[in-house]
Amino acid sequence: IAADLHDDVGPLLATARLYLNENLIRQEPAAQLQSIFSAKQIIDDAIQLIRNISHSMMPPTLKNFGLESAMSDLFQKINGSGTLNASVRFHDYRTRLKIEQELLIFRIMQELVNNIIKHSSAGFIHLTQNANATHSYFRLHHDGQGIVQTEFDRLNHVSTGLGLKNIASRIKVLNGRIFFEIDPSHTYYKVTLEIPKASTY
Repeated sequence: IAADLHDDVGPLLATARLYLNENLIRQEPAAQLQSIFSAKQIIDDAIQLIRNISHSMMPPTLKNFGLESAMSDLFQKINGSGTLNASVRFHDYRTRLKIEQELLIFRIMQELVNNIIKHSSAGFIHLTQNANATHSYFRLHHDGQGIVQTEFDRLNHVSTGLGLKNIASRIKVLNGRIFFEIDPSHTYYKVTLEIPKASTY
């Protein structure tokens, strides 16, 4: 990915900068307008390249069938291991989010599930999706050793690993929030991802 960005996108942005720098010393309005237009075209090409790179990282099930199918596919694979009871239930996902948003949500859930599998010794993990007029909610329940919000905030601040930082950065892009809780009965942990439907992403 880094190589693609360096080799493909880097030169385009450098070229766009050349056009804009040249524009600073041009005096004729027509020439200035032309250089701005050329820079815009190059930046548009760079944006399209970034999208292509992003889509090349997208799981085929997510790209072709959407988030619900992609999560179901992931959980079926986990369930098939025989070591963990995994299930998915989407209750209100009639209108899909943008594909870029779905990819971010999928990567967040993927990282959370991976952490639960690796660190919690859970016997079950269950994903549900609900929505109201303004937000979509994705909730993971599991019966392993989990963390609460203060611990997540602390780990995100002190950890040098990329996992939690990637979760936090993706949530920020989505204008979302995440909540780590323990059930009052202390029988399971819950992680809730809250995403606004009218995201400015």
